[in-house]
Amino acid sequence: MENIIRKDNRPYWLKKITKKIVGLYVNQFLSPQFERLGKGGAYFKPQYIKVFGENISIDDHPTLIGAKDAYLQFTSWSVGGWKGEIKIGKYSLITPGVRIMAAKKISIGDSVMIAHGAYISDTDWHGIYDRSKPVGNPKEVKIGNNVWIGDSAIICKGVTIEDNSIIGAGAVVTKDVPRNTVYAGNPAKKVKELNEKDFVTRADFFKDPKKLAEEFDALDRYSLGGNSLFSWIKSLISPTKKN
Repeated sequence: MENIIRKDNRPYWLKKITKKIVGLYVNQFLSPQFERLGKGGAYFKPQYIKVFGENISIDDHPTLIGAKDAYLQFTSWSVGGWKGEIKIGKYSLITPGVRIMAAKKISIGDSVMIAHGAYISDTDWHGIYDRSKPVGNPKEVKIGNNVWIGDSAIICKGVTIEDNSIIGAGAVVTKDVPRNTVYAGNPAKKVKELNEKDFVTRADFFKDPKKLAEEFDALDRYSLGGNSLFSWIKSLISPTKKN
């Protein structure tokens, strides 16, 4: 089978410099927009991560990924007596196109993965009969630890998703999801139960962050060690299937 993953042609030293520039951008421009943005994060295309409003916090070791054609967006509504709040735990993975929007409160636990294009909201954003109402009737959303929310899933207001559960791609979740289950469909229904003893979480993966960083750095040294500045520039000017 043909390898369709685009090769990274950057020299090792250039990738190190790029990481430092990204870190400076996050510290200078992204982090101040959050109430708290935890330590040890990994950020990809952070210029496409958008934060609107106050009371938005993410705990340690997040992985946040933006994209030019799919912004990652966090929004809390703090107008007209409303005070939205978004709280996200440690070791989160949140990918391009995800929108998390709160008029009341959305709480997300540790080791949660949220796939491309998922939408989580605690309100309808307009009244059902009085369409002039800007918020509607918000109800808190609670998402437990080690939850995996699939591509383009929608989590509606008032929903609680308990620990370890999976929400299938494109699912529309309107009711509570018990722990250790898989829900899919529109409206989402239970399709499978999971064995809690079998899980390896993102918390397990990050249990020794220093060692993990060293291993990733060693991998970069190995995989990028043969690259040169010339080969990288050539891959930009004249890309091929191999680069």
